[in-house]
Amino acid sequence: MAGCTVLLRRVPRRRLGWALVSADVDSARIEWETAYRDFAEAARDPAFDEPVRAQLAAVTTELRRRLGGSFTLRELAEEYVRADRWARDVLSEQGARGWPRTLALVEGAAFHLYARGAVDYCP
Repeated sequence: MAGCTVLLRRVPRRRLGWALVSADVDSARIEWETAYRDFAEAARDPAFDEPVRAQLAAVTTELRRRLGGSFTLRELAEEYVRADRWARDVLSEQGARGWPRTLALVEGAAFHLYARGAVDYCP
């Protein structure tokens, strides 16, 4: 039994943590890609094009302010967890039309596009 305890204590926690973070990042990237596709579809409708593009610009500007120009996908995914709070504030302060209906779509699209600037980005 003592040998088992020693083996369990020697599990490389960093590697395990990295795998979990990697899975979280992968999951977030899938969400962002799906949201971006839905965003592009919504933007084809002339009634939605201008409002959702203005919302996208506002969220992207705030994202840039929060993360800067040098960031990793993990850092971006961590910010995504907090994005609902600050994106609501940004869009409501901007007076964006219809933002409650498009918040998730715009957030995901902004993160998808911003991810391309990550130092560890791979398509």
